[in-house]
Amino acid sequence: MKKKLKVLVLFDGTSPTTVDQDFSKEMKTKDWKTEADVMAALGKLGHTAEHLAIYDDVDLMRQKLETFAPDILFNLVEQFKNNPGFDQNIVSFFELQGLPFTGCGATGLTLCKHKGISKKILHYHGIHVPNFVVIPRGQRIGRPKQLEFPILVKPVKEEASYGISQASFVETDEQFRERVAFVHEKRNADAIAEQYIDGRELYVSLLGNVRLTVFPIREMIFGDAHPNEPKIATYSAKWDDEYRKRKGLRNEFAEGLDPALVGEIEKTCKRIYRLLTIDGYARIDLRLTPANEVYFIEANPNPHLAADEDFALSAEKAGLLYPQLIERIVRQGMNALRD
Repeated sequence: MKKKLKVLVLFDGTSPTTVDQDFSKEMKTKDWKTEADVMAALGKLGHTAEHLAIYDDVDLMRQKLETFAPDILFNLVEQFKNNPGFDQNIVSFFELQGLPFTGCGATGLTLCKHKGISKKILHYHGIHVPNFVVIPRGQRIGRPKQLEFPILVKPVKEEASYGISQASFVETDEQFRERVAFVHEKRNADAIAEQYIDGRELYVSLLGNVRLTVFPIREMIFGDAHPNEPKIATYSAKWDDEYRKRKGLRNEFAEGLDPALVGEIEKTCKRIYRLLTIDGYARIDLRLTPANEVYFIEANPNPHLAADEDFALSAEKAGLLYPQLIERIVRQGMNALRD
């Protein structure tokens, strides 16, 4: 019997918090489903779980570590002071303190967050990525000739499709300039412009540090998309239930993939995971062209862990029930060999 652990679950605070603030009420709401599901699973597993939300004060963590003395931190933090760019800095703080934690280390988070850097690394290693260019703020906005329309323009460091809408899909130089300027000015971000890859949108979930498990592949189905309409996973397409209903969008297990192709996809995703120094767990987003070419779109370390999201559903399909999935994530965090 493995010993039961004291687990400190770390959340995002949306405003300044206190060390003993109780979030039971918030956890009954849809926005806090991941936090509630993880806490419930840890309880079911017999671990002693407490939670702490961090907004702008890491000193709260020091106080909580002293009073609770957890064996491991379950990291659900995605931002600091409402800035999602700081998720890797919080993890660096755990690493500095030598604290065991779940999920991905700081290097993996940093490499995956920057869409340009992750694509450069993978392209260097012979993995298909869309043709792309990064356009920093303050640089003249011009489209390089080798970048052919249609093109997707997005913020270079955002996750969860923030800053991606149907207007991100551009087909003329004028639209290109407008959208890059929008990302620079309205999003206050550098832009990445990449060739639009027509095809199926696949989501591959992986778990592990050294030995990797690849779960069954999920797919976003663009139900009522007009044949000429771009099939892109915009922010609304991922997160707005009303919009999804209206557009006939749904996520389900990918069907009709040749077993040899599935084997190829799994091998490619394991390589991507290792090349980007991901550990813990991740979801890798791919495009599969009508000619069955696999293109890397982005990697998401520490993806959403709610019991009804793609990652947990894929694990369940592979026979790993939700509490067992949470247990695996915790045990991996305890055994991670971090630099």
